[in-house]
Amino acid sequence: AIENLRTQEKSCIEKYQKYAQQAIDPELKNLFEQLHKKEQTHYDSLTQVLDGTVPSSDCNDSDGRDYEPRASQSEDKMHDAFLATDAIGTEKLVSGEYNTNVFMFGDSDLRKLMADIQVEEQNHAEMLYKYKTANGMQ
Repeated sequence: AIENLRTQEKSCIEKYQKYAQQAIDPELKNLFEQLHKKEQTHYDSLTQVLDGTVPSSDCNDSDGRDYEPRASQSEDKMHDAFLATDAIGTEKLVSGEYNTNVFMFGDSDLRKLMADIQVEEQNHAEMLYKYKTANGMQ
C-alpha cells in the first residue's frame, strides 16, 4: 500500500513539474510549483515509512481555506483550465487512495500520517478549484 501511494505521489510530482512549465498564467504556474513541493514532501514521508521510520505529522489544513488566487489577465484561459481541471481529478484520486488505505494500518502514527496527507490532498484540490473559480473557468 505504501509503495502504491508513493507511486501516486511520484506521478503528482512529475505532473506538477510539467504543468508548472506549461501553465500560461504566472499565478497557476506558482500554484503548480507549490503543489510540486508539497507532493515531494509526501513522497519523502512515505520513503521514510518504507525505511522503517514514521515521520511526525502536523496536518496543514489551512492551505485550501487561506488560498486567494488572483484572476489571470490572459484572454486565452482554455489551456490553463485544462491543466487545473486535470490536476483536480488527480487530487481526487489520490485523496481517495489515502482515505481507503488509512484503514490498512494498525500503527496510530502511520494512520495519522495517512490521514494528514489525505487532508492536504483535499487542500490541493480546493486551491485548484479556487483558482478556476477566480478565473471564471468551468
